[in-house]
Amino acid sequence: MTTTRRRALTITLVAVAALCAGCKAGPVEARPTGTPPATVAPSPAASTAPAPGSTATTDPAPSASATPAATPSPTAVPTSAAPTAAPTSTPTAAPPVAAPTGLGRIVVDYQLGGAYALPAGVGGVVRDSTSEPAPGAYSICYVNGFQTQPDERTTWLREHPDLVLRDAEGRVVADPGWPDEVLLDTSTDDKRARIAAVIGASLQRCADAGFDAVELDNLDSYTRSGGLLTADHALATAARYVAVAHGLGLAVGQKNAADLTRRGHDEVGFDFAVAEECHRWDECAAYTDVYGDQVIDVEYADDLRGTFAEVCADPQTPFSTVLRDHDLTSPSSRAYVFEACPRG
Repeated sequence: MTTTRRRALTITLVAVAALCAGCKAGPVEARPTGTPPATVAPSPAASTAPAPGSTATTDPAPSASATPAATPSPTAVPTSAAPTAAPTSTPTAAPPVAAPTGLGRIVVDYQLGGAYALPAGVGGVVRDSTSEPAPGAYSICYVNGFQTQPDERTTWLREHPDLVLRDAEGRVVADPGWPDEVLLDTSTDDKRARIAAVIGASLQRCADAGFDAVELDNLDSYTRSGGLLTADHALATAARYVAVAHGLGLAVGQKNAADLTRRGHDEVGFDFAVAEECHRWDECAAYTDVYGDQVIDVEYADDLRGTFAEVCADPQTPFSTVLRDHDLTSPSSRAYVFEACPRG
C-alpha cells in the first residue's frame, strides 16, 4: 500500500471552530495493504442491481469486525437523494511553519486498538484521537482524513451528504476492505474546504489533549474511488489539514502511499511518515529517501516477508520498526503481539 502528502491551501482555526464543533472520530483499525476496486456502500433500502456501465462494485453490508471484508458481492443499493449543503467561504491564513517532529531515533508503538502502558524501550506512541497521549512519550494522534470512521458514517450522510463520494448513479462509494467506511468527496476546492473544516475539529481535539503530532490515514483513498478521485485531490486536501495542524503546533505524518512521498514532503509539507508493512512490500526506501530517520514502520505478524529478525536485519528497515498483531489489540488479548527491532 502506497501513499504521500502535499502542502497547498490553508484554512483558519476560526473556520474550523465555527464549522466543526462536536465532530467525533471513532475507534481505529489496522489497514490492509493493496488497492482493491471501489465499492458501493449499501443503504438500508432493498437491494437493486447496479446500473449498466457502473465502475463501482458492491460491498456486503457494513460490519463492525476489525478484519477486512472479503471481496464484495455484486449487489448495489442507490442511496436516497440528499440536499446539497451551501458552500462555506474559508478565509486564508498566513503560511504555517512546520512543527518539529521530535521523533529522531526512538521506537514508536502503534496502539490504535486501545491504549496501554508503553513497553520497555519505547519512546513514542500512535493512539486514536479519542485516547489520551502517553505521559513522557512522543505521542501521535490518529485521524481518518479521507474516509468516515465506522461510527461516523451515518452522521456524515445526514449532516454532510454532499461531502460523501457517490458514483454516477448516486450510490455511496465505500472502501471495499472496510465497507462501513465511505470515502469523502475531495474532488472540488469548495468540498475540500468544508471537509477540512469538519476534520479540523479532530485536529483541534488532538492539540487540546496534548498530542505532539497527528497522522492522517487513508491518503490513498483515491485509489479505491473507481477513478472518481485523483492523487491531486488527495494532496490538496492533505495540504489543508497540514495548514490547520501546523497552526495548532502539531507535526503531521504522511500515512502510507509510498509513491507520493516526494510530493507529500515538498508540496504538502508532511513532517514525517508512518508506513504499514514497508518491508513486506519492499517500500521502506521510498520513505527514508525522503523523510530520513523520521519514519515509523509497522509490520504485521500474520503477513511478514521472512522472519521478524530478517526484517530488523535489513539495512533499509527504518529505525523505528515494530511488529504488531493485525487488529492492534492490547496486552489483555490473547492475540496481542508486540516486538521492536533491537537497537543499540
